[in-house]
Amino acid sequence: MADAVTGPLDGYRVIELGTLIAGPFAGRLLGDMGADVIKIESPDRPDPLRTWGQAERDGHRFFWTVHARNKRCVTLDLRVAEGRDLFLDLVEQADVVVENFRPGTLERWGLGFDVLSDRNPGLVLARVSGYGQTGPKAGSAGYASVAEAVSGFRHLNGYPGQAPPRIALSLGDSLAGMFAVQGVLAALLAREKTGRGQVVDVALTESCLAVQESTIPDYDVGGVVRQPSGTRLDGIAPSNIYAVADGSRVVIAANQDTLFARLCDVMGVPELAQDPRFRTHVDRGRNQDELDDMIAAWAAQQNPDTIVETLTAAGVVCGPINTVEDVVKDPQLIERGMLVPHFDERIDSDVLGLGVVPTFSQTPGSVRRAGAANPGVDNSDVWGEMIGKSDDELRTLHEKGVI
Repeated sequence: MADAVTGPLDGYRVIELGTLIAGPFAGRLLGDMGADVIKIESPDRPDPLRTWGQAERDGHRFFWTVHARNKRCVTLDLRVAEGRDLFLDLVEQADVVVENFRPGTLERWGLGFDVLSDRNPGLVLARVSGYGQTGPKAGSAGYASVAEAVSGFRHLNGYPGQAPPRIALSLGDSLAGMFAVQGVLAALLAREKTGRGQVVDVALTESCLAVQESTIPDYDVGGVVRQPSGTRLDGIAPSNIYAVADGSRVVIAANQDTLFARLCDVMGVPELAQDPRFRTHVDRGRNQDELDDMIAAWAAQQNPDTIVETLTAAGVVCGPINTVEDVVKDPQLIERGMLVPHFDERIDSDVLGLGVVPTFSQTPGSVRRAGAANPGVDNSDVWGEMIGKSDDELRTLHEKGVI
């Protein structure tokens, strides 16, 4: 009987270098889709993500549980010659290397793409950094918080006249990780045609810029500098947060003509859809404040337990503003496998985590293991069985601090 397929990337091997978020996030996504991801940590400096997260039990935190899932964890010192030789042996058996060091780091170690490609011409090297591998800022360190600010993304958040708040997630890292995976998949497809690998160059700043919709052409054509607009998007109406009878809030998004007409019917004012102030998308955007006031007055009288169901039944897009306590009980997410247990060896119990996105009809991804409890736990599998080092050789490499 053939081995079970673990996902659409079953059979591909990925080496993950670097620490913290963007590179490891890309590795996680590739592992979720079935790739054999080998995460390399320095013997003396484990990935700081092992200690990240806000909850704590028995001295352990749980960012690592999900972020390092589906990965084999090995240790290797790339700063020494023996470590680099082992790495190049592993590169020969890999399809992809993902790294998120400051540009020039691999080259200083004698492991630039020219060296890697010489050992494996089909290798795809995904490089994630703050500003990219070229340009006047290429050598600068970069974090998501700064990338979000430099790209203009941060300026768009919050309320007019106030300091733009930080999003309570490292969104820039996640965006860069997703663009890195997109680039890796495209490069693997290109390899099918050319037989050659290539460099996928992903910048945190550019990843944050890439999702900013029409901000650049709006400025270029009309000199418009989009401003933060609080709970709504200026010119997109109605699409806002509205308080209901008990003070809780719901999102109502009915900014298409057909949806707006349905909302008007539910509100008991069907004629509003033909009012010249609100008949079209442009009209509603120009009269957004007045429209928001009308919807807010109606929503304030509605039962919080039924408003979402009523609007949904009428075909109006709406939803509650959930906390994570609500999210883990959401029947839609549960049904689609988006909340799944990860057995965490550190505390000898399951920890609920995120499911695999996207879903696949024929070769679904899966959570096969949580993040490895200790650095180097898979050294024997990788350096021993895969690369061919004997137990004595592994012991010597460990004593010398190479692994």
